[in-house]
Amino acid sequence: MPNTIGILTGGGDAPGLNAVIRAVVTTAIGQYGMRVIGIENGFEGLLGETHTHELTTADVRGLLPRGGTILGTRNRGRFVDRDASGTAIKVDALYHEATENLRRLGIDALVVLGGEGTLAIAQEFGRFGIPVVGVPKTIDNDLACTELTFGFITALDIATDALDRLHTTAESHDRVMILEVMGRNTGWIALHSGIAGGADVILIPEIPFTMQSVADRIRARDEAGSNFSIIVAAEGAIEAGHDLIYQDTGDPHHAPRLGGVGAYCQRNLETLTGKETRTVVLGHLQRGGRPNAFDRMLATNYGTCAVRAVVEGKEGVMVALQAGDVITVPIYQAIANVKTVPPNGQLVRTARDTGISFGAPDEAQHHRPNNKSGETVSACG
Repeated sequence: MPNTIGILTGGGDAPGLNAVIRAVVTTAIGQYGMRVIGIENGFEGLLGETHTHELTTADVRGLLPRGGTILGTRNRGRFVDRDASGTAIKVDALYHEATENLRRLGIDALVVLGGEGTLAIAQEFGRFGIPVVGVPKTIDNDLACTELTFGFITALDIATDALDRLHTTAESHDRVMILEVMGRNTGWIALHSGIAGGADVILIPEIPFTMQSVADRIRARDEAGSNFSIIVAAEGAIEAGHDLIYQDTGDPHHAPRLGGVGAYCQRNLETLTGKETRTVVLGHLQRGGRPNAFDRMLATNYGTCAVRAVVEGKEGVMVALQAGDVITVPIYQAIANVKTVPPNGQLVRTARDTGISFGAPDEAQHHRPNNKSGETVSACG
């Protein structure tokens, strides 16, 4: 059995990181008598003179409700660089350096909390003989092989609360209000919060929209006597036939940053509908603050199961939630594909059945008042 576990957090912060750290420390020390070394600022803490410290049960008291990560994190590390075309390049020299430091510190296995990018880096340590167990972290909920990533449900609560608040101000001023939420490649936050928050239009990357279709939905509401509308848009939502909207970071060595779809829709809708329109970018508010009860529970479950996986000698795996149980899956499977919203799935159908538009060019065919064809309409499932 390993004597010492290293633990680090990578990528953007998410509600529940500290709850995972607490679970790993209390389980490793209390149940197995192991030492736990906290690695600061993601993989960067393994380079140079290293930045690490031993974690005790006293260090993790009171962490369950605390947002952020006591270890610090980085979402722009040096382990992956990019060439002039933007293609990712692995920097093997840094892996060698980090591996030597892990051995010098006496760390027998590594528990890594992160999303697709962080876990892709973590997986590479297997080539250098370091066992790695991953814990799925992303508020986007887009990691494959797991039903839920911790942080998603809290982010969903925050987005839904924002939509609730926007309803009253939109109605008071007869405005269109657009809420831009996170979701680079997937629309899970936008879809779930849009349903829960009673949005009129949901824009997600999986269903290209047209501004004309969105404008038609707003005009239809006006004609029906509803003089305000609520739109929730994932940052990666894209208009059919157009390019993604990026912010200019001015740094060719890092992946471009999405943002601006809300402002884009605002400009176009004001032109097409003549209605006063406002945009709210929820941004990092979705990441910050206290994790809710569900994410605390899920994070704790993931943390304890990650330690068990280390004790059982598993490596190159990620803990994952499937059918209500936490299991382990190969990291390479979890990061091979992005878990996207099925455009014809049950939740999209639920949204459409309650009158929500996705701004699709063929949106009208999804809103039939009854079934006149004589076909059997299947139940949910």
